[in-house]
Amino acid sequence: MNLILKLIAGIVGGILVGLYAPLIGVELLYTAKEIIGQIISFTIPLIILFFIASGIAGLPKGSGHLLGKTVGFAYGSTVIAGTLAFLVISAVIPLFDGGLTFEAEVVTEVTSFIDIEIPPLMGVMTALATAFVFGIGMSQLQLETLKKVSDQGRDVIDALLAKVIIPALPFYIAGVFAEMTVAGTVVDTLQTFGVVLIAALVMHWVWLSILYVGSGILLKRNPLELLKNMLPAYFTALGTMSSAATIPVSLRASKANNVKEDVANFSVPLCATIHLSGSTITIVTCAMAVMFLSPNMGVPSLVGMLPFIMMLGVVMIAAPGAPGGAVMSALGLLTSMLGFNEGAVALMIALYLAQDSFGTACNVTGDGVIALWVDRFSEKQSA
Repeated sequence: MNLILKLIAGIVGGILVGLYAPLIGVELLYTAKEIIGQIISFTIPLIILFFIASGIAGLPKGSGHLLGKTVGFAYGSTVIAGTLAFLVISAVIPLFDGGLTFEAEVVTEVTSFIDIEIPPLMGVMTALATAFVFGIGMSQLQLETLKKVSDQGRDVIDALLAKVIIPALPFYIAGVFAEMTVAGTVVDTLQTFGVVLIAALVMHWVWLSILYVGSGILLKRNPLELLKNMLPAYFTALGTMSSAATIPVSLRASKANNVKEDVANFSVPLCATIHLSGSTITIVTCAMAVMFLSPNMGVPSLVGMLPFIMMLGVVMIAAPGAPGGAVMSALGLLTSMLGFNEGAVALMIALYLAQDSFGTACNVTGDGVIALWVDRFSEKQSA
């Protein structure tokens, strides 16, 4: 919640600077935005490399069918949720076309005092392929030394996110909104913010309703009771904005739904790092909104968007526990697969962080459904 307040302060501060500060003040803020943007671009492949490699290498061995089923349910839930978000937003957002617009690419005379470039060490797809090669290799060959290096690399990037990038984001967003204010496009952008955020929140609740009602019917359980038992995890995630920090409450809630202790102890912590259906809904919803309402960006069909959604379910494996970790992991795909420019990326970050706690709450509440199904299939296997 503190981060959201800082984000709002950044938006308001950027608008005030754009309205009332002399041009040199706007350019100072713009320079900060450019530097922070370069650091973010440099960090994206490292997030993908270290977090995915470490996450794959850390998957528990010897769990056999439980591991496969949990990963399968989690990935399936993420992809289906993202696809549903695409279909809904494709039907809803055009209704506002003409009344709302995004200006993801702003043209102004504002320039940066420092012309700096920090090229990434590798491309996004190279980082992803490398993460899978080394992650699977470390897991299969039990390379503990290399896994330790990977884990420590993840810790370094996590600290960079938590101590540098995330705290700097309000200044980054302020620079974007100051530039928009100078260009005269900020009012339309702010109007669109509310519509997109409401759409994302409604999609979270619709998806959870589908999961719990469908599972309740198929498992012959009361869906309201199942959902009621998971509410403590939902509200805890709203406050912590972290799936990992909510694990103890999620475990207790899943056991209250009569999930066997060994299944809950295995599936809930694993899903906290690989199941991000709520985050996927938000990213797809916001990305589609930016593309629909930006005059210079094309809108892909479902066939064109599905590869992005499927890759999104992969790159967010073991997304950092810091607030905003999921969208930071997804930035590489937004730029490489959807062609997002710097302005569109800044809007995505602002939109995502504004609802991060609700996306996390959707993630952990959905974990309870996966635990129910893994428990059910484990009973059938043992029988």
